[in-house]
Amino acid sequence: MTDGETGRAFRLAYVPGVTPAKWVNVWTERMPGVPITLITVPTAEVVGLLRDGGADAGFVRLPIDRDGLSVIPLYVETTVVVAPKDHAVTAADEVAMADLSEDEVFHPLDDTIEWTVRPGLPAFTRPDTTANAVELVATGTGLLLVPQSLARLHHRKDLTYRPVPDAPQSQVALAWPTDATTDLVEDFIGIVRGRTVNSSRGRTPASPAEKPAQRQAQKPAQKGSGRRAVPASRKRKGHRPR
Repeated sequence: MTDGETGRAFRLAYVPGVTPAKWVNVWTERMPGVPITLITVPTAEVVGLLRDGGADAGFVRLPIDRDGLSVIPLYVETTVVVAPKDHAVTAADEVAMADLSEDEVFHPLDDTIEWTVRPGLPAFTRPDTTANAVELVATGTGLLLVPQSLARLHHRKDLTYRPVPDAPQSQVALAWPTDATTDLVEDFIGIVRGRTVNSSRGRTPASPAEKPAQRQAQKPAQKGSGRRAVPASRKRKGHRPR
């Protein structure tokens, strides 16, 4: 840890639907001297927060404007359609985009899916947020397509969801300002990528590995029973003096 990083927390932003707990737990175990501060930020604001220095790194949903940012894609989410429990689409285990051609589908302003052709018919309004769109779906005025984690986040007893395999998918990534790639950021990158404490890029001191030559020198010259060698002169039997 550098002098400039001593005594301050690592600030990690994340957008709705992303659960950073598993990485935070590893950080807490591996970096007990550096607290981690979690910042929940709307999807549309996370890039601005990172560029303004409001967080050291953040979990984002692609695509984003990558100017000035370094990005590591992590995983892709299944896209689902959110619908009232009594809607016709809930009769199947999966739904194709063509099955939604006669339904009105909401397209919130904070939509995280990059569409080439949007499914269904345009709804009567564009909600400001996904949360508002879910409320409108509950009134029976339209459907909504979102990453599965957002459907879970905004779960309601009167709604359900079904996978839409042929829909575009949302990808979650780790991003940070390229010009602010500190040692702490490198440490968190290592955690996200699954590096162990003793990996070559880890910063936790580890016992130096033995060199091959040193290990060879420590090996016995011959494999045997382990009994001490007897000088040749003592091996010959002679007559004991009387």
